[in-house]
Amino acid sequence: MDVRVSPLLQANERPNIVFFFSDDLTTQAISAYHTGLELPPTPHLDRLAREGMLFENSFCGNSICTPSRATVMTGLHSHKNGIVNLSGMLDPERPTWPKALQSSGYTTALFGKWHMKTKPTGFDAWEVFSGQGHYYNPDLYGPKGVRRMEGHSTDIVTDLALDWLESRDAEKPFCLMIQHKAPHRNWKPSLKDIGRYQDRVFAEPASLFDDYESRVSAANHKMGIDQHMNLASDLMLLNEASDAKVLSRLHPAQKRAYLQAFEAENKAFRENPPVGKDLVRWKYQRYMRNYLSCVAGVDRNVGRVLDRLDALQLSEHTLVIYCADQGFYLGEHGWFDKRWAYEESLKMPLIMRWPGKIKAGTRSQALVQNIDYAPTLLEVAGLKPQWSVHGTSLLPILSGEGMVPDDWRKAIYYRYMDAGHGVPRHRAVRTLGHKLIYFDQPRNAAEEENRWELFDMARDPQEMRNVATDQAYASILKAMKAQLRDLITLYDDTDESVWVRGPGRVYPNELLLRPRRQR
Repeated sequence: MDVRVSPLLQANERPNIVFFFSDDLTTQAISAYHTGLELPPTPHLDRLAREGMLFENSFCGNSICTPSRATVMTGLHSHKNGIVNLSGMLDPERPTWPKALQSSGYTTALFGKWHMKTKPTGFDAWEVFSGQGHYYNPDLYGPKGVRRMEGHSTDIVTDLALDWLESRDAEKPFCLMIQHKAPHRNWKPSLKDIGRYQDRVFAEPASLFDDYESRVSAANHKMGIDQHMNLASDLMLLNEASDAKVLSRLHPAQKRAYLQAFEAENKAFRENPPVGKDLVRWKYQRYMRNYLSCVAGVDRNVGRVLDRLDALQLSEHTLVIYCADQGFYLGEHGWFDKRWAYEESLKMPLIMRWPGKIKAGTRSQALVQNIDYAPTLLEVAGLKPQWSVHGTSLLPILSGEGMVPDDWRKAIYYRYMDAGHGVPRHRAVRTLGHKLIYFDQPRNAAEEENRWELFDMARDPQEMRNVATDQAYASILKAMKAQLRDLITLYDDTDESVWVRGPGRVYPNELLLRPRRQR
């Protein structure tokens, strides 16, 4: 890969980079985001925010795991990076920012969840899960093959990262990507955290029992806590038929501890099973305890890495980034999961710390997206993308105390076409004040008549009232439609054939993390 380091940046000025990436860890679960939900604190993520910059308006371009990861690596929206849905594979020949860093003299490493099917390229060291991986005793795939490691995935990934940090080539700047499975469904916290919130009662979101008035497509979903959250696999209400499958990955001692953690609550449930809304409330509480316990494990392990950077005297010369692949619903609109362009899944956390370069304790209102990561991480290393990217470097914001440059984007673009969990294919445009959603492929006559949804984000931040047919918003609707057309043109999202769900490009077995079985 042709890379050119800025002559203005000396070798000893190129920062190390630690890139934390979590799966489905939403902004509501990070206490530094101050969402008002009164959820448990995340002290180590809060430390990053306190010592760096938190982005209040950070968004993904496609709220689902594999496409979002491809965008992070390439700086391109889904329709240009080759991965539009969960079945996609990252082209090993496609340029990425870790490849560019490696070619320019960085030593690079990746540990944890990869989820793009082909073998990672651009890394001197890597060990990753295949697909989702397992919470307990996961298989790690690397250049030397596969090995099973005992323990919880969040702890294991951190152990691997810290071991590499100690043994790396200390003569080079480094880039270390630490990518956690947690808190992805099905939520299995470590034995250190499993009882952490057992006695805590979490406040319910106001929209837990949403009736979806004026949002026709949202009513036709398959991601509700009420009807679609499984009591056994999701919530550990185990019985003889299900527990063997749900906990099959755990060894006997782990399994005993897990069953014991839920035994009393499960017994009480069976003796007096709740029904109706009481059942939804019970499921919500169990869900939140397990999800947030997984978050606690991520937070603790972020702290382990920050402490090691301090101990190795690396913190002052290291850019630390914390982000996730998308947001997630914590009961809002009665949901779990992601996919929608509604705020909880569209937003993604982004916190960056770089001592001496980023003013501590700053918060930025700039509209940023995961397309911006690649050009940002290249520029801080004195590089420019040698391929066309959709994103823009965040460096002016980082060095400008979070201030939004006059020529910064005024809107972000979103498109989702996977269609899983009963979420219809749609696209959206989000400005600071409003959001417009357009449903590309209505599934029934009612959805056909209600393709457009417009929300006033200042007056209705929970997006409960679609004002697309309200004449008071007619001029705003017209302007937002124009912005959507402009973004479609800007990003050249005009070839519908790339969005057709199918097997996509087929790569030879030697390029795949798990080779296809021979028939």
